[in-house]
Amino acid sequence: AIKPDEHKEQEIFQQSGYFREKSRHRYKIEAKNSELKNVHGYDRANSYGLESMKMQGALAIFVVNLKRILKF
Repeated sequence: AIKPDEHKEQEIFQQSGYFREKSRHRYKIEAKNSELKNVHGYDRANSYGLESMKMQGALAIFVVNLKRILKF
């Protein structure tokens, strides 16, 4: 198959050591995102507007961080 230049660049990047190192740690970040979405309602907006969404996001992240701090 003939690949465009963008696909070739992406393929080369995915074979780099930097990409492989970062992909090993991705599961940690995905677990935190999953907790935010499934437990704290970050998957859906509670009200309309960008400001409301920012506030909801900030509060959800604050609660998750506070729970982690209390575990220590």
